[in-house]
Amino acid sequence: MLSRIVSAVLLVLTGAVFGVIGTIAHQASVTWGVTIPLGLIGALAAFAALLTGLRLLGHSRLPALLAALGAIAVILLFTQQSAGGSVLIPNNLAGQVWLVGTILIAAIAIAWPDVRGHRPTDAASRATA
Repeated sequence: MLSRIVSAVLLVLTGAVFGVIGTIAHQASVTWGVTIPLGLIGALAAFAALLTGLRLLGHSRLPALLAALGAIAVILLFTQQSAGGSVLIPNNLAGQVWLVGTILIAAIAIAWPDVRGHRPTDAASRATA
């Protein structure tokens, strides 16, 4: 029981770390004739990779859900104006895509059906062998 609680806390913290790093990086862009939002692309790709990996490695949707909740909670916190008046996620296109993109990625990753297929149990595989 204790290991499950520790795992859940670590998954939420991992999601929160991805949310913090993505929030810091999502406004970075490079201009090569056109502006390319490399920070936003990288942050969304990293978040998608985290949730995809957790879905593929986990036996349920819970690990991906916990990590997504940690990331989304931090992102929603950073959209709020601080006491000093600063906002880490401004109300511009990149900020809106970062906010909505993480929620959509989380919804898709958690709702995606199990792609591993049916695995035979040890008794069933011995009976057919």
